[in-house]
Amino acid sequence: MPRAGLTTDKVARAGAELADEVGFGQVTISELARRLGVKVASLYSHVQSSDDLRTRIALIALEELADRGDEALAGRSGRDALIALGEVYRTYASEHPGRYDAAGFPLDAATAAASAGPRHSRMLRATLRAYRIPEPAQTHAVRLVGSVVHGFVTLERSGGFAHSEPDSGQSWTSIMDALDTMLRTWSAA
Repeated sequence: MPRAGLTTDKVARAGAELADEVGFGQVTISELARRLGVKVASLYSHVQSSDDLRTRIALIALEELADRGDEALAGRSGRDALIALGEVYRTYASEHPGRYDAAGFPLDAATAAASAGPRHSRMLRATLRAYRIPEPAQTHAVRLVGSVVHGFVTLERSGGFAHSEPDSGQSWTSIMDALDTMLRTWSAA
């Protein structure tokens, strides 16, 4: 019998908060039960396993990121859209480090297809539309932008830029400008 007051959504959201506090890799059913002050067995009425909990956290993160992306991209195109979308990911990673990591959690094909994951791809493709990059090169461009943004965010979060000048914010601006230039000239190459 489910514990009064707990729902699957509340358990998943508590797991997302826990991920931000202790790191996504440290999230388990037993740790969440301790945080919620309940017995481990009571959580199994809401989630099947730690893997199920992690999947639900990933779905929350993907949805939150997509919602932020939609809002940031409204009315923007080209360079402005590229920078706005990059900032969404960078800011989200700073505010919600565990959830950001969760967004990269491997999902099975059916779960991934039903998640907000495809929205991320559509947002990036919409951003790239102004650059007029034809297929199949557009797929390469999507992967390039995703790799650059995720790579930068990952290195920045791990302290990879903390011991040198200039400030990582200046590097971020330069990198986004370079990406814009590359994307504008892609079709000419």
